Amino acid sequence: MKAYSTKGYRLTILSILLVFLVSACSLTRRLNDNQALVRKITIKGVDKEFSEAAINYVDKDQQPNNKFNLRLYYWFSKNGKKDIGEPPNIVDTSLVEFSKQQIQKFLRNKGYLKATVTDTIKVKNKRAELVFTATEGPMFRFRSYTDSIADKKLEHLYRQYVSSFSHVRPGGRYDADTLAYDRDGIYTLMKRNGYYDFLRQYVTFDADTTFNKSVADVKMIIDNPQGKNAHPTYRINNTTITISNTSGRNTGPADTLKVDSQYKFIDYSHKFNPRIITIYDFQKKGELYNLDRQILTTSRLAELNVFRNVPNPAYEKLGDSTNRLNKRIDLVPLKQMSDRVEGEFLFNGGRYGFNIGNTFTDRNLFKSATILQVKLNYNTLFDNGNNSTVRGAVENQEFKLGASVTYPQILFPFNLPILGKYGVPHTTFASSYSLFFQKGLVERQSFVNSISYDFTETASKIHTVTPIDIEFSKGTINEGARDSLLNKGYYSYVYLIGRTIFTSGSQYTYQLNANKLNSYQNFIYFRGSLDIGGNTLSLLSNIFNTARDTAGQRTIFGYTFAQYTKMEVDVRFYKDLAHEQQFILRMNAGVGVPYGNSSQLVFEKNFYVGGANDIRAWIPRTLGPGQFNRASYGTDDAANELRSRLRYLDQFGEIKFVANAEYRYKIANNFFGSALKGAFFVDAGNVWRLHKQDQFPNQEFRLNNILPSTAMAIGTGLRFDLTFFVFRLDAAFKFKDPEFSGSDQWVLLKHGNELFHSGTFKDTYKVTNGESYNFMQLNFGVGMPF
Repeated sequence: MKAYSTKGYRLTILSILLVFLVSACSLTRRLNDNQALVRKITIKGVDKEFSEAAINYVDKDQQPNNKFNLRLYYWFSKNGKKDIGEPPNIVDTSLVEFSKQQIQKFLRNKGYLKATVTDTIKVKNKRAELVFTATEGPMFRFRSYTDSIADKKLEHLYRQYVSSFSHVRPGGRYDADTLAYDRDGIYTLMKRNGYYDFLRQYVTFDADTTFNKSVADVKMIIDNPQGKNAHPTYRINNTTITISNTSGRNTGPADTLKVDSQYKFIDYSHKFNPRIITIYDFQKKGELYNLDRQILTTSRLAELNVFRNVPNPAYEKLGDSTNRLNKRIDLVPLKQMSDRVEGEFLFNGGRYGFNIGNTFTDRNLFKSATILQVKLNYNTLFDNGNNSTVRGAVENQEFKLGASVTYPQILFPFNLPILGKYGVPHTTFASSYSLFFQKGLVERQSFVNSISYDFTETASKIHTVTPIDIEFSKGTINEGARDSLLNKGYYSYVYLIGRTIFTSGSQYTYQLNANKLNSYQNFIYFRGSLDIGGNTLSLLSNIFNTARDTAGQRTIFGYTFAQYTKMEVDVRFYKDLAHEQQFILRMNAGVGVPYGNSSQLVFEKNFYVGGANDIRAWIPRTLGPGQFNRASYGTDDAANELRSRLRYLDQFGEIKFVANAEYRYKIANNFFGSALKGAFFVDAGNVWRLHKQDQFPNQEFRLNNILPSTAMAIGTGLRFDLTFFVFRLDAAFKFKDPEFSGSDQWVLLKHGNELFHSGTFKDTYKVTNGESYNFMQLNFGVGMPF
């Protein structure tokens, strides 16, 4: 994702005016004289517990339109063609009658067995209010709940587990939905225990309602299959696995082989080893049929990401008295090779550049659903002269090359169980190389190699362990820049970006409720990570008494090694506000501590803020640490040169805290083929240095410095939801800028008159800081910010 700033603010204003113009259109201007638009639904006489749910039983074509959706329809749709928005919901008496009956049925299902509902249509100025008035009558309750089960074996199973799923309680409200829930519970119980033929229709409820006393005596009955005195249980026999070619056809020669005594493997694609499929088949020969294991097999095979539209296994009875099932798994592979090109363009306050990348994927390396990915990325940033001395000069460039191999199983020196109950586990081998060049300052090269394991403890709990992470980074600093930094006494910058360092560490990450992130539920998301490096190398260097460098630090293979601990947590509270509205509160904090053989964190291990995913009014690496102001370098030519050299590399910290509050809501169901959603947000936070810096005061983290050094941003955004991805546009405004002091920090309140044009404030900032001040940033991205 990239952050953008542009001077085309007038376009934004015109867009807002267009929305108001659309809003001014009459909602009823296209209706005939005998037509009325449904604008309100009123439910009367319904218990408060069910009044909101009762509205949902009004037919969707008789629900009030979303005003914005309707205006979009009027504005864009022509000749009645439903292209954008939604057409007007016009009163239809037959649908009103149907809605009345549905509300009445709903109330009777909820225990009001004598409920009746009437309807009234009120029309004024072609706008209609639908009024549904209910007479509920008494609420019926369960008085007794008994059962009658002809099959004694099945009766024993039911009695053993009924308390775990039944919602019926004597004295509780007589609720048809509760009885339906019990029926589903019985069905699932039987399907989990070998009853392959069991149907929901075998379960019936005989309700004896005594109207005078408003009570119901219910008997649950499970019938035997017609002509049989018991329900049969089935066991799995042999399994046939058939893999078509990528077109879905079973043509041409196939790889056919027998796998142990139960599997027949037929592969028309010639691209798969049977084992990768059989290890994720959770119904083995001789086991009772189990619906849960059937679903589990389907889910895990789909998660391998090498097949398309994985169906549930099919079963066929043997036709003898053994009650065995032959199983068939039919699979169609995805295209094995794919190549994706991605590109972005950046324009920000006179800076412009591009980011282009290519990802090659092989989904089935070694015929084992192992995924190979090779990624290349190149980005560069230019300056048009507003922020540098040479117009069109290259500010920085970065080239990245990475490769990873992900195997869908835990690979370990000794055997481990197949950890696939809640998700496919993975082993990932990854290597990457990056080359970064900052004009007039430094060239940095970095090599990273790692082995990672990820597995799911439950559907909501994910663990990622990286036991081996080896990193090597080398910085070559510009001689002129080195001299300039040393003359200013900035040795820490020279040491940070110009040194060559080697380290080895381990990492661990835990995630909770990541599977709920795209849902509308009330839940807490948590992600915590721990990164520890250099301890093993420290132990070895002490044992072997390795040489020290000129700074007195131990070396391994002739290179200084880093020793540190880094922790980061991301906690989010999701609150569902109904009707696709949601409130999210997020807190993201981290700390990195160098120790032992290190006085500073490795440059790549430091925190920075800004960008499309945390404090959105600042572009990445342009906020903090603390109250750091780049004017502190001075205003002479040497200072301007130094400030230009260090841009994007001097605003980092070992401590980070960011908080975000975001309200999300739906605007339109159909906006040029996407669901249009909006957001309002507030971002706050910063990064801080762990220790006091003599040259730059108020950068370090102190309790009495938290509020003065906290940045704040406010903004609004649009999300274009295309189902398979979300395209996002956010406009963020700097509200409180900690690089200033006192009341001057409240930049939007104090200097908001310069939001769209230059003035004294911006002119002064350009002189003292060597670059333009931007109040607003536009962030374009794919996916949600968090």
